[in-house]
Amino acid sequence: MEIGIDSFAAIFPDPVTGKLPSATDRMADLLEEVEIADRVGLDVFGIGEHHRAEFLDSAPAIILAAAAARTRQIRLTSAVTVLSAADPVRVFQEFATLDLISKGRAEIVVGRGSFGEAFPLFGLDTRAYDELFSEKLDLFLKLGETTNITWDGRYRPALRGEGVFPRPHQPRLPLWVGVGGTPASFARAGTLGLPLMVAIIGGSFERFRPLVDLYREAGLRAGHPPEKLKVGVHAMGFVGETDAEARDAFFPGWAHLTRTIGRERRWPAPTRHQFDDMASPEGAFLIGDPKTVATKMFKVSETLGGVSRITFQMSTAALDTAAMKRSIELLGTSVAPIVRATYETP
Repeated sequence: MEIGIDSFAAIFPDPVTGKLPSATDRMADLLEEVEIADRVGLDVFGIGEHHRAEFLDSAPAIILAAAAARTRQIRLTSAVTVLSAADPVRVFQEFATLDLISKGRAEIVVGRGSFGEAFPLFGLDTRAYDELFSEKLDLFLKLGETTNITWDGRYRPALRGEGVFPRPHQPRLPLWVGVGGTPASFARAGTLGLPLMVAIIGGSFERFRPLVDLYREAGLRAGHPPEKLKVGVHAMGFVGETDAEARDAFFPGWAHLTRTIGRERRWPAPTRHQFDDMASPEGAFLIGDPKTVATKMFKVSETLGGVSRITFQMSTAALDTAAMKRSIELLGTSVAPIVRATYETP
């Protein structure tokens, strides 16, 4: 099982003064987080894509390229690239360039996006939400197969044999499909035979088992071998010296972000009781001391019929950067050895 971290480069105001920290300093902290993850032997680090004031990750390929120059072995990926709102040719070029800089450590997770800000920002119609993604994913996959491409679509000008450069260091850029809770998205990834990255940010892991089964069934029906149908999980996670320490470090940022987004989406205000339920053995947060987190990772894999990768979304702890850096260290030095003693990395 591969173990990694996903960051949204969150930047939150000080809870006492209400003042935002320097975006420059926050970016420096983020790059240091990637360096720590590389040093302690984690497998992958992902940068999300958002177009909001709370996050600094609107250009993930640039952040990943900076990280590539400062790391040696960790794989670097998006988490996720909002392909629906982008030009697949440009995205391919960016990640092929990242792959050259990192000497073959680049990956990409593509998705439709759980936030809608990118669509009006780039002049796209949200009513074509699924059609945009389907067409652009088709083009992106074809770009990995040929340098000079001929292609027609509805949402992007046709290509008539133009060359797309540079080509990546790897024979093919590893690509995962990021999904939430839409059954058709699981089935599409399975039919295409693409690895699946499931975002589970609340509720329970059990409720996603039927969707993961749907993915695997669709893949087998399409003729893909079982070993090709990899499943990864992106979840809220944080490691502390004790369960209480981990929860106390993670809760303030989680509550701030949930409250901010909740006002937009008319959610009820988050509570500490709700948070503690999610961090309990039955909830979907991987938060606690190393033994607690490792035990819960075993449960995730068992519940979903086996997973190849788990990535921790811990950037909501950005209110306490020292605790977050310590969490990364503990994930690599204390949690990973427990997990790897049981699961071999594919």
